[in-house]
Amino acid sequence: MTDIVVVESPSKAKTINKYLGDSYKVLASFGHVRDLPPKDGSVRPDEDFAMDWQADDRGAKQLSEIAKALKGAGTLYLATDPDREGEAISWHVQTALAERNALKGVKVRRVTFNEITKSAVKHAMAHPRDLDTPLIEAYLARRALDYLVGFTLSPVLWRKLPGSRSAGRVQSVALRLICEREAEIEVFKAREYWTVEASMLTPTGAPYPARLTHYQGKKLEQFDLNNEVSARAAEAAVKAGTFNVANVEKKRTRRSPPPPFITSTLQQEASRKLGFSSQQTMRLAQQLYEGVEIGGDTVGLITYMRTDGVQLAQEAVSSMRKQIQAEFGEAYVPVAPRIYQSKAKNAQEAHEAIRPTDIALKPEKVARMLNAEQAKLYDLIYKRALACQMSPAELDQTAVDLTDGKGQTLRATGSVLAFDGFLKLYREDQDDPSDQQDEDSRILPPIAKGDPAKTRDVTASQHFTQPPPRFSEASLVKKMEELGIGRPSTYASILSVLRDRNYVKLEARRFIPEDRGRLVTAFLTSFFARYVDTGFTANLEEQLDQIAEGNEDWRAVLRAFWDDFSAAVAQTKDLKISDVIDALDADLGPHFFPTREDGTDPRLCPACGEGRLGLKLGRFGSFIGCSNYPTCQYTRKLAVEGGDDESDALKDGMRLLGQHPDTGEDITLRRGPYGLYVQQGEPDPEDKKAKPKRASLARGMEGATLTLEEALGLLSLPRLIGLHPETGQKIEANIGRFGPYVKMGALFASMDRDDSVLHMGLNRAMELIAKKQDSIKSIGAHPKDGAEVLVRKGRFGPYAQWGNVVANLPRGVEMTAVTLDEAVALLAEKGKTLAPRGKKGAKAPAKKAPAAKKAAPAKDTAKAPAAKAPAKKPAAKKPAAKAAPAKKPAAKTPAAKTAG
Repeated sequence: MTDIVVVESPSKAKTINKYLGDSYKVLASFGHVRDLPPKDGSVRPDEDFAMDWQADDRGAKQLSEIAKALKGAGTLYLATDPDREGEAISWHVQTALAERNALKGVKVRRVTFNEITKSAVKHAMAHPRDLDTPLIEAYLARRALDYLVGFTLSPVLWRKLPGSRSAGRVQSVALRLICEREAEIEVFKAREYWTVEASMLTPTGAPYPARLTHYQGKKLEQFDLNNEVSARAAEAAVKAGTFNVANVEKKRTRRSPPPPFITSTLQQEASRKLGFSSQQTMRLAQQLYEGVEIGGDTVGLITYMRTDGVQLAQEAVSSMRKQIQAEFGEAYVPVAPRIYQSKAKNAQEAHEAIRPTDIALKPEKVARMLNAEQAKLYDLIYKRALACQMSPAELDQTAVDLTDGKGQTLRATGSVLAFDGFLKLYREDQDDPSDQQDEDSRILPPIAKGDPAKTRDVTASQHFTQPPPRFSEASLVKKMEELGIGRPSTYASILSVLRDRNYVKLEARRFIPEDRGRLVTAFLTSFFARYVDTGFTANLEEQLDQIAEGNEDWRAVLRAFWDDFSAAVAQTKDLKISDVIDALDADLGPHFFPTREDGTDPRLCPACGEGRLGLKLGRFGSFIGCSNYPTCQYTRKLAVEGGDDESDALKDGMRLLGQHPDTGEDITLRRGPYGLYVQQGEPDPEDKKAKPKRASLARGMEGATLTLEEALGLLSLPRLIGLHPETGQKIEANIGRFGPYVKMGALFASMDRDDSVLHMGLNRAMELIAKKQDSIKSIGAHPKDGAEVLVRKGRFGPYAQWGNVVANLPRGVEMTAVTLDEAVALLAEKGKTLAPRGKKGAKAPAKKAPAAKKAAPAKDTAKAPAAKAPAKKPAAKKPAAKAAPAKKPAAKTPAAKTAG
């Protein structure tokens, strides 16, 4: 009798099936098998929060597969991820199968493992449990809350604030944090201050820097020297003084290593050190968790990556300490193992921290089995985990005070790294490195009390205070974690939703709120302040955690929330648009009408010179208008229009951006059948074949904010980035039918979402090329025509390619093991010719035609479809084309959500 095991992904299923053997059959659910239908009424508060669930086509198919496999099985093991979402997936599978009467005579057990290794899986199977009811109820409460907020609040937004998208329970609070930070930056007033630095010399002539800390007997505060006059006076006093060393203070300090990664700190550090987005980090971590093939077995490289617990298993700590001693020596192993406790608000320490499953699998050992991004993330996780069990670093810090006896004191500071400890392996990046000085490398020369000090140079420097920095992904995740908003599995999706709705944009890896986002935030803070309050949201998160612990009734929590929330929504029914305009205009006035340097009224209408400019709400969104309407019809669009159509930025179908600096031709923004594009000049009426140069907008560019410089950059593509330092080949950037890419020779590599086709540097381009090279290998020239023979990674395994002829490699044969002769023989024996792209109905050219000779026949075959048109309309093909739309409604239902 074969028992059935259900996991989320096919790759996990394949690995675990190897571990368990033939007595088990492991199937994948492909994430959530069902979800709430995306329509009003799926959660019914009046029926004590009854919920309707619906499986999409994929979920229904997987449930059928599982139900079919269960016939004759004795036990169903639900082995989904060891967190709330994993528990929910298991519950959905069990409930849906029970509704199909597929569990008669079948035991249902739940198993969890924190790492995908043979020992962990075997141990979990030997210690099954029942489903965790409190954890499932916490999922139900969270899902119902998110649904009710979205489907109740979003319609209010659409009615009262045209042009807005939708509102989410946690996303709206995150958006508020971004908008409030931007408002702080806008009202920030820089303050001037000065510092006085001196270059001093010891009696032996060794230089060292010192700063003025006391002036005229008074300790200097930051703004005591707030103008050039006072700074120059202090500078002169230092120059005129004769200084001696009054005091030398030395002390040894210890710096302990940071704790191992949890979900939030991994996202933060990967963002700072590697430039990865939160989504990218979690995707790569999932791949490392599911594992790679090592010695014929697939082994998970890291423990489960959605966790906020910093504790480590005792056996893992023991193996780390042994590894540290073997690699670095006894001095780097602390006397006792380090035990960490979470400082995050509402931390749920149900799982271990993120660590390597086997500390013996060093990054350099597994790098060849990973792609470049996976290798970087694994290296980061490995070093952080190992460093957390190393000895602290020790620094000898020195502070020297020099006085002139007339009230002026200079201070020189420095430190020497006496023992590097964990710093030998790992250093934690700061969010803003510009504010940090490398104190480990600042060393003072030998200085003794009473020594005279000669002044070599004195400089007074002007400074201005800086506004608070905009949030990066790392700092926003850190802030949300501190406030207790969201949970490990939600951070990546929250940030992604804000960008997808065009509420924020990411520039220089910092979040900038769009006007649309600021309007939504202003509306919610004006009329639903409680529900975008960080304290209220954090308290609700705590209640959800209490439900998971079995200490709260989930329906009681929902009732308390719904009673107040529905009442707040009901109060907006009689809300007038004029009330909304007044509230938003007052809130966002400083943003839309910033103070002018000349002191003139920023709200004075530039058209009539009399009216007052203010925020207006139109049918398609928000805009700036004059109070003298309709006499004065002046309007101004916001930075991001309320409507979704970027063509709103175009007048009469085009917008003049400027003139080309060399030719003087007009550079215009236009809309074509495939979206916005820029054009240089106009068509030549005498030469109808000659077309003006055109270029599509790159991903992330918006018609409303496109500049002439950006347009010229697009028109100049392809752009030479540089030469490869080893091969000397040109590396270029360009935009193709599938988006921006980099190219070196015949190798093309797509850019990531955050890459810029106009500004990408050589190092980043080489990373993308190297990543692509991992999936493609040139093994030589074909003896028939000299064309390159390649071996590539494909969806169904590696294959050889010669021109348009391809052949799959035999099962089990690695890319690196194929020789040119073997590939040529394989292509001759089993090669298949690819049809030209976009011509599925075209007859494939003969195999014998090499790549170089296919150009001529291609022109002939291009004409062939016209003659064969009737043959292309068989009855069998029409239903296939119509079958696709039937799946679209199901596609709207998120079937594999892992974030509330």
